[in-house]
Amino acid sequence: MSLFSKLTNDPLLSKVLRSSGALFSSNSISLALSVVQSILAARLLGPAGFGLVAIVMSYASTVNGLLSFRMSELVVRYGGEYLEKNEKEKTAALIKSASLTEATVSLFAFVFVILTASLASAYIAKTPNTAMLFIIYSIGLLANFNNETSTGVLQMLDKIKLQGVINFIQSVFTAGMIAFAFFTNGSIQLVLYAYLAGKIILGLGMFSTAFFHLTKKLGRGWWRVSLRGAFVATKQPPDSDIDFRELARFAFTSNLSATAILLFRESEILWVGFFLTSEAAGYYKAAYAIVSLLSVPANPFILTTYPEINRLVVQKSWSRLKDFLKKITTVAAVYNLALAAGFIIFGKWLLSIYGEQYTAAYPALIALLIGFTFNYTLFWNRPLLLSLGLPQFPLQVTLVSGVAKLALAFPLVPRFGYIAEAALLSFYYITSVGAIVWRGVKEIKTRMNYEG
Repeated sequence: MSLFSKLTNDPLLSKVLRSSGALFSSNSISLALSVVQSILAARLLGPAGFGLVAIVMSYASTVNGLLSFRMSELVVRYGGEYLEKNEKEKTAALIKSASLTEATVSLFAFVFVILTASLASAYIAKTPNTAMLFIIYSIGLLANFNNETSTGVLQMLDKIKLQGVINFIQSVFTAGMIAFAFFTNGSIQLVLYAYLAGKIILGLGMFSTAFFHLTKKLGRGWWRVSLRGAFVATKQPPDSDIDFRELARFAFTSNLSATAILLFRESEILWVGFFLTSEAAGYYKAAYAIVSLLSVPANPFILTTYPEINRLVVQKSWSRLKDFLKKITTVAAVYNLALAAGFIIFGKWLLSIYGEQYTAAYPALIALLIGFTFNYTLFWNRPLLLSLGLPQFPLQVTLVSGVAKLALAFPLVPRFGYIAEAALLSFYYITSVGAIVWRGVKEIKTRMNYEG
């Protein structure tokens, strides 16, 4: 049987591809609008202004991420298991606790941004009188008070494709506002308001959609369930009670892992601003935005694959899991390498759309492309270890690779500029993802041999 036949005749892979395709189709229009609004903002504001907006937005999301417990992963990992066993009370209690925790974190993040806005303006943006921009954009943190939990709920209920619809709505609104700013020669504040409006629509839309579908699944009044009732006293046998310490350990480890990822991978714009200037951040943002297009087909794949990986682990179907991972890696490799080739050939032209001056960022684009292609081909690395109950290993690897990256950044980035930052990010992706994949594959083999 040919490789193509093996892929197309696999029911599980077909299910994932259909769900991913539906989400990708919805996100494709949102992507187009996102690219248009980014180009308009870059042309309107220039590299320095474009970089400043990127820094303001990145700062708020980074602060929130530093405090976040990655509730989507907790909901999928344990909520999916409880639903698989039809333990609805446990599921309700888990989601209620995740929701309350995330809302509290979002409030703390909002207050923290307000208190540190002046410092961020002085030492990262390095632009006077911009503290209020940081404060205004942080309102989006309050609107996204349950975004992680809501994402996990939609994944768990196989409704994640609805996220694409919400993304589309917010993209239309944001793009419309930025287009208005562009054609009226609007201010940087108006551009930031446009992005803030999109965040508010996304956050409230995700929450209301997840709440509606969860109510359909668990019944009215599910949020009134006693947390203690599900974590300790259940109608299930004692050995099926939820281990609160296990949940807390998983959430805490996920928080540390998220913190490490943010510091070493997802706060690139902030580091460029810190080491260099907002103008350099603008060039880096343009290159980063183009290479990040690799995430567009990958993100739907990640969202739809994680629940299936978790389900196979719960069922202890190790041979099926190993085969599934091989197939999704093959699919991911095909489209990632094709996209990478396109970016190499047309990279300068794509950058020129942002403005002719942005073509200077082409070397950074190529440097970023190496790491991004590797990462999104093996996108399942961390979800696999989370499903296997090994959240500590990704954290350890992330810390080691990240500390090495950051240590090298201090001497290299000020000397070689944002191209060095791009190369270091690829170094981080290759070392960390490679190690996590190795550990996951090794664990599957061990369990296959032990459990048969």
